Amino acid sequence: FLISGHGTKGVFELLSGWRRTRENLPFKDRVADAYSDVMVSYTMTSSLYFIAFGMGASPFTNIEAVKVFCQNMCVSILLNYFYIFSFFGSCLVFAGQLEQNRYHSIFCCKIPSAEYLDRKPVWMNDGHQHTSHHETNPYQHHFIQHFLREHYNEWITNIYVKPFVVILYLIYASFSFMGCLQINDGANIINLLASDSPSVSYALIQQKYFSNYSPVIGFYIYEPLDYWNGTVQEDLKTLSQGFNTVSWIEQYYQYLRVGNISATNKSDFISILQSSFLKKPEFQHFKNDIIFSKAGDENNIIASRLYLVARTSENTQREAVELLEKLRPLSLIQSIKFIVFNPTFVFMDHYGLSVTMPVLISGFGILLVLILTFFLVIHPLGNFWLILSVTSIELGVLGLMTLWNVDMDCISILCLIYTLNFAIDHCAPLLYTFVLATEHTRTQCIKNSLQEHGTAILQNVSSFLIGLVPLLFVPSNLTFTLFKCLLLAGSCTLLHCFVILPVFLTFFPPSKKHHKKKKRAKRKEREEIECIEIQENPDHVTAV
Repeated sequence: FLISGHGTKGVFELLSGWRRTRENLPFKDRVADAYSDVMVSYTMTSSLYFIAFGMGASPFTNIEAVKVFCQNMCVSILLNYFYIFSFFGSCLVFAGQLEQNRYHSIFCCKIPSAEYLDRKPVWMNDGHQHTSHHETNPYQHHFIQHFLREHYNEWITNIYVKPFVVILYLIYASFSFMGCLQINDGANIINLLASDSPSVSYALIQQKYFSNYSPVIGFYIYEPLDYWNGTVQEDLKTLSQGFNTVSWIEQYYQYLRVGNISATNKSDFISILQSSFLKKPEFQHFKNDIIFSKAGDENNIIASRLYLVARTSENTQREAVELLEKLRPLSLIQSIKFIVFNPTFVFMDHYGLSVTMPVLISGFGILLVLILTFFLVIHPLGNFWLILSVTSIELGVLGLMTLWNVDMDCISILCLIYTLNFAIDHCAPLLYTFVLATEHTRTQCIKNSLQEHGTAILQNVSSFLIGLVPLLFVPSNLTFTLFKCLLLAGSCTLLHCFVILPVFLTFFPPSKKHHKKKKRAKRKEREEIECIEIQENPDHVTAV
């Protein structure tokens, strides 16, 4: 989904740059013009993609699925970039050679010359004027461009609209901050099931009515133990303290006490266990919990298992994760070597640190982007505004998706990583055009920035959001999570580009006064030169 968009964007931009070149130029010059017009921005976009997903593939990521996905994305981005840079560029060279020799670039058939077309009768003409070059600004007469230039720019910069935009941003920031304080991990297994799966109903009923106990935890002892030793028995009781246990050991000790049977040495313990205890019908199901090995005439217990169940409150998932975090360190420091396991632990392992990891990746990503743009971009205030905008969008997506009941699972983390690049890709052109503008006022600068980039941003985000619509019809909770997160990413970016930034940039630096002074100085100098010329030659007064 993402790679096809990245590759299609590169092909479209390079082809668009090629069609904007003059057709009467040599094909080498046309290719050079197309590359200089397009490849700088496409290289920056590919670099940001690579940085964003490279962080997802880094050791900062504790979810293997996210790491594998980001690794594949990085490789695919490189392949896309070098495909556009080399193979597709060579196709343009071949097409340019054909066009220069007046052959059709696809069908390779001969095309009539311009003189021949001019000699054709009027009734045979197609009604279009043949020109040697294409329009350099394809958005000049676009209806969105007209709407932004004639209506929206004046409305958003109106002094009576600005207070409402400030209030809107305060509401946005408040809800985002409130959501960030309520982030939940994605340990709920329901999120990984298809929405129409019967397992969803089972999980919901189990959580609603039978969530007073944790999942059944397998307690596996994987080394020979002296089970008849009193010290070992006390250690096992200590480990299982606080749990409801289903254990052959407890049942066997109870069986020995009730029968007043003594089994204080190895031979008696194992002999009674095999010949008497496990023969009873009520204890025969314990046979699968004990692994015996025979060395000569001696039997040994080389491994065994028992089951633990902990009593929990309503927050079963959170308590189960805490229980897992307490039991595993004990397996490393206790004299008894054991492993605890339950199938749900697989998912709990994935999401145990998922709340902190996106924050680390986002912060590290913003720092990397700041370092990258410091060497490539022209004005430090442009970097500063870009970092503020990306941070605001990232925190907004993170907070609002929490309020929309989206947990921190692998999909939401991937979307947060993608939001970083998506926000930079759309905010950077608007911000840097504003920073480098030389108009007298900030208001005029932001109007020109919106007029130059507003149409492309609106078309890009709109097509992005329309492309998300099919995700609504996939019966999967993870896919619905993807739809929610990407919808928030597109909406927050659109809000910042068209509402928040156009207003806030008219309040804060960079100032445009120095540009105004420079223009006044140039105008004054020009007026003085004109006056000197008029004084030297009075005959020119009439002409002037």
